[in-house]
Amino acid sequence: MLAILTRLIVQGFCCFVVFGLLAMPSALADSLSDRVERFPYWQRKPTVTVVNREDLVYPDWMAGTWDVTSTLLQLEAPLAPDLKSPGFEGNRRYLNQPLSFQVRFQRNPKAGGVVGDRTFNSANISHAYFGDTSEIKIIPDADNPNRQVIDMAGGQELVSVVRGRSHEQPEGDRFLSTEIIYQVFRTPGQIYFNEVETTTDYRQEDSDHLDAEQLTAIYLSPKDPAYFRANGSPVALYRYHLELTRAESAK
Repeated sequence: MLAILTRLIVQGFCCFVVFGLLAMPSALADSLSDRVERFPYWQRKPTVTVVNREDLVYPDWMAGTWDVTSTLLQLEAPLAPDLKSPGFEGNRRYLNQPLSFQVRFQRNPKAGGVVGDRTFNSANISHAYFGDTSEIKIIPDADNPNRQVIDMAGGQELVSVVRGRSHEQPEGDRFLSTEIIYQVFRTPGQIYFNEVETTTDYRQEDSDHLDAEQLTAIYLSPKDPAYFRANGSPVALYRYHLELTRAESAK
C-alpha cells in the first residue's frame, strides 16, 4: 500500500534534509534525462535542491485538466531477498493493469507559473486504486504545498513532505522533474519511515496529448534499523507509463 499512497502526493500528481543527504546541484551532477536512461540501475538518490515552501512549477503547456491512463510496467526489489519495501509483493497485482483518473495543473501567480493541484490529483488517484467509497481523506497544508496528510480508516495516517527537488527542460516539448519525499506512515501501535524519489519525464505530443515515464524509488530512512545495510540504494523501484489527454470539458 505504501507505494500506492506515495503516488497520491508526488509531483503534484499522482522527502527533505536528513543527515546532509540532500545537496545543492553541482556541475558534476548527472542530468535527469541521464538518470531516466539508467533506470533501474540506480545506486543512490539524485542531487536535488532543498525546498521549503516553494512549489514545483511546470511548463505552460501542462496547464489544464487531463484524463490519465497509468500503467505499471516494471517493479524491482534490487536488494531482495535481504531487504524489501513493505507492500512490494502486493503491488505485483497492478503490473500491466491500466488505471484511469484525472489530474489538474493550474496557473498560480504566487508560485510564478503552472503548479499541480495536489489535493485534486491525490483524491482522484486514491479513487482509482481504492474505489469511490474508500475512507481516505486528503488533508493539504494551507501554508505549505509540499506537505500533505492522507488520513485512512482504522487510525492509519501517512504524512508526506517534499523536501528536495530538481527539474530541467532540455527541449521546449519535454520537461523532467524529480522530488524527494519524506514519509511517516502511522498505524495503531506502529510507525514506519521512508524516503521516496519520483522522477518524471513529460513529453508534449501535441496541445491535447502528453506522454510520460514516471519512475519511483523507495529508500530506507536513516531511522530504519536496516538503513546502513542498504547503503543508500533503493529497496524498491517502480516504472509507470502515463498517457495524458486533455479532458473534453477543458478544451
